[in-house]
Amino acid sequence: MSPTAATPETIPPFVDCAWLREHRDDVLVADVRWYGGGSSGRAAYDGGHIPGAVHVDVDVHLSGDAGSRGLNPLPDPEAFAHAMSALGIGDDSTVVAYDDAGGVIAARLVWMLRALGKRAALLDGGISAWTGELETDPAQPAPATFTAIPWPAESTVEVDDVDRWSGVVVDARNADRFDGSLQAPIDPQAGHIPGAVNVPCRENLDSAGRVRPAAEVREAFAKAGIQNGAAVVSYCGSGIAACHTLLTLEHAELGRGRLYPGGWSEYAADPQRVAEK
Repeated sequence: MSPTAATPETIPPFVDCAWLREHRDDVLVADVRWYGGGSSGRAAYDGGHIPGAVHVDVDVHLSGDAGSRGLNPLPDPEAFAHAMSALGIGDDSTVVAYDDAGGVIAARLVWMLRALGKRAALLDGGISAWTGELETDPAQPAPATFTAIPWPAESTVEVDDVDRWSGVVVDARNADRFDGSLQAPIDPQAGHIPGAVNVPCRENLDSAGRVRPAAEVREAFAKAGIQNGAAVVSYCGSGIAACHTLLTLEHAELGRGRLYPGGWSEYAADPQRVAEK
């Protein structure tokens, strides 16, 4: 497959290592490992990455300035275009992204690119699924042309839209954060958006960190009241893991939902909005 032979609809949201090897000359690989608690994704990349992969930093390349819009708001289109260009990702690039967390982090880059009509997929199973050699020399990508495009209105919602959403609002966080039994340090309040349902994104992965078969994923969503054609908004703590839920919806052939980028970090920071538990 040449870089110009696919669209977001013809490259699936998840590809395996066999697919990557077959198309290696036609894709740009992105290492999107990222951690909380002070650990360094860059250090992990420098310690060994898939050959040719560029390092993508969630905070630097995939987020705007934290503030009233939450911890990891979407960057301005111009800033995102500049970041992609510097990484060698252009308008005609096909990107395969990975992490070491089942794709829960790398999904942010993949969703952002697909939302803009670009060709991008997650490497199913991440770096642990890669059986080839790793390298430690950093990639030196040539700058590419990435045209700034506004975030499509049909791909995102704002905080006020969530309050009046007539479809399904899905919380991608773990169940203990959803039900309020755990208040993580980034959570302004314990609990969830009133009326939301919980489909933890990590439960859509098997023990090896690979996405479960589409039929199993559809069953999990159906238990939460999500059927094909449902109008879905996905959120999490700060708009990262929620992207994995949106890609999983595509994998299960349940349509393309919308991202609430501000997530719980924005919603619950407003004292006028009371958490449900």
